[in-house]
Amino acid sequence: MRILVAEDERFLAEMVAEGLREQAMAVDVAYDGAAALERLAVNEYDVLVLDRDLPRVHGDDVCRQVTGTPVRILMLTASGELHERVDGLNLGADDYLVKPFAFDELVARIRALARRTARPLPPVLRRAGITLDSARRAASRDGRRLPLSPKEYAVLEVLMRAQGAVVSTEDLLERAWDEHIDPFTTVVKVTMSKLRSKLGDPPAIVTVPGGGYRL
Repeated sequence: MRILVAEDERFLAEMVAEGLREQAMAVDVAYDGAAALERLAVNEYDVLVLDRDLPRVHGDDVCRQVTGTPVRILMLTASGELHERVDGLNLGADDYLVKPFAFDELVARIRALARRTARPLPPVLRRAGITLDSARRAASRDGRRLPLSPKEYAVLEVLMRAQGAVVSTEDLLERAWDEHIDPFTTVVKVTMSKLRSKLGDPPAIVTVPGGGYRL
């Protein structure tokens, strides 16, 4: 999944972003509301992690402008007062988390919100002898655990969720990497090669000439 973290405390923003990337998520960061709106205008995100007190454009105004689009909003705030939570939800936020927060709870809430944006699928996916448990971020094939890197896991998850449909290189870059990736990079081919090696035989991922990849 692809996440935008809008948080003006740079250390916190980068710490959250790095932690989410280790959970096989593609993450972009914006340090103010105007930058967040710019990224939301050009990229498709599953979840927006939105600090309420942002400079330039306040988080409340970002929330108002994003409400009605497919992205789900997890609002962050330093205030845990009931009226603050109610106000945030009434602005259009889908969920609310008070600082300081436990990182595991943040991840769980993001995953729960992301499930609302996509076609409903079971938490455990199975195809070609491969089992993908999104809750535990674990993968196996025919009972053999697959020691996947976060990016390899993310690519496999995109292919599994496509349920046999062809996934283009562009779609993989969009869903498994962030906005800083070079569109002309060979990173998808390299990651796909490593993933295929770990999946083993018989080959599970098919290259579709001119189309992309299919599992």
